[in-house]
Amino acid sequence: MTPMRDHEPAPHRPGRRLTTRETAELLGVKPETVYAYVSRGLLSSRREPGGRASTFEAKEVEALARRNRREAAAGPAAGTDLSVRTRITLIEQDRYFFRGVDAVELATRHSYEEVAEWLWTARLTPGVTFSAPAPTVGVACRAVKALSEHASPMDRLRVAAIAAAAEDPLRFDLSDEAVLNTARILIPTLVAALPPVRHDHKDDGPLAHRLWGRLSGRPADAASLRVLDTALALLADHDLAASTLAVRVAASARAHAYAAVSAGLGVLEGPLHGAASGNAHRMLLDVLDQGTAVPVIADELRAGRRIPGLGHRLYAGEDPRARVLFGLLEQVPGAESALLAARDIVATTARHTPLHANVDLALAVFTASSGMPATAGETIFAVARTAGWIAHALEEYGERPLRMRPVGNYVGPRPPQPLPE
Repeated sequence: MTPMRDHEPAPHRPGRRLTTRETAELLGVKPETVYAYVSRGLLSSRREPGGRASTFEAKEVEALARRNRREAAAGPAAGTDLSVRTRITLIEQDRYFFRGVDAVELATRHSYEEVAEWLWTARLTPGVTFSAPAPTVGVACRAVKALSEHASPMDRLRVAAIAAAAEDPLRFDLSDEAVLNTARILIPTLVAALPPVRHDHKDDGPLAHRLWGRLSGRPADAASLRVLDTALALLADHDLAASTLAVRVAASARAHAYAAVSAGLGVLEGPLHGAASGNAHRMLLDVLDQGTAVPVIADELRAGRRIPGLGHRLYAGEDPRARVLFGLLEQVPGAESALLAARDIVATTARHTPLHANVDLALAVFTASSGMPATAGETIFAVARTAGWIAHALEEYGERPLRMRPVGNYVGPRPPQPLPE
C-alpha cells in the first residue's frame, strides 16, 4: 500500500460531505476561516435536513486545498513581483474600481463611511457613521497627550492605535464580525486622538467634519468639507501599495487588526508613500511665495530631487483621484491661487517631461488653501487608507496562514566560513 504524503487530502467517497472540522483540517485553517471562505464565495455550504451544522462538498474542498498548496509551492519567481489574489481593488486603463464598481463614482456619490462599508462587506449602508466608546477614546487621547509636543500626526496615530488595542480584550478575535466592529471603532478613535485645532470642533456627525477641526483653524464651508470627505473616500484603497502589503503580511501571520493597521501606518510614513503630499505642499507654498514655478522647479532639480505631486507608476495618463479633487477645489473659496500654482508646476515641468498631476498635488492644493500644515495630507491619507487596510486584513484572514513568505535569494559568502577572530 502506497503511504500517503504529508498534507495530501484523504480520498473521500463520491458525494460524501465534510463537517466543518474535517474541512478545516483538510485546508489547514481554523473553523472560523472556513466560514470566511464561504462568505467570500470560495466554498459553498449546505445544512443537512434536520441538522444544524453546515457541511461541505468533499471535491470542492479538495480542489481549494490543492489550489492553496500550488500557490504555496510556486512562490514568486526570481526577479518577479509578488502577486496576491484579491477581490478588493482593480486598477486598469487609468481607472480604478472598488469591488468592481467605479471608485470615482462611489467617492463622489457616497460618504467615506459608506465607501468603507462597501470595501468591507460589499454592501452599501446609506447614512452610516462611525463612533467609538468613550473609554477607548479616553485611553487613546491620554496616550497621545503623553507624547512630546514635537510628535508628528503619524506618531500620534500609531500611539492611538496601540492604546486602543490595549483597551480591547477581544482584539484577538479574527472573525469577520469582530474585525468589522474593530474597524468601526478604530477609525473614529484615530481621528478623536488628534489634538483639535479649533476649540469649537464637533465630535459627532460625518468623519470628515470631525477631522476638519483637527487639521484647520478656519471655519469649515460646505465645499471644503465635500473635498475632504471625497478625498477620504478616493484614498480608501489603491490595490497593493507598500503599506497595504505590510498589512497583509501582518494579517497573514494572524496579527490582530490593530497590529495590522499599525504596520500600515509605519510604512505609510515613508517619503515615497504617504508623506509625498507634504513635499508637494511645501513646494506649492514656495511657488505661491515666488509667484512662479520656474525657480522652484529649477531648485528641486538642481538638488537632485524628483518633482513631488507629478506622475504615477499605475497611471499612464491623469490620476483619476487628482482629476476629481481639482474639479471640486474649483468650488472652494480661496483655492484659486493654489490651483493656479499647481497648474504652473505642471506646465513648467511639461517643458521637459510631460507628467500629469497626481493625488499628492491635489491634496497639497487643498491643505495649502485651507490653512492646514504640510503634514495634513499625510494625516488624511492615513485615516482614509485605514478602511482599505481593514478590507485587506479581512481578506487575508480568510487565506491560508503565513502564505506571505517569499524566499530569500542569498548572495553572501558560501558556508562554511571560518569563525571570525
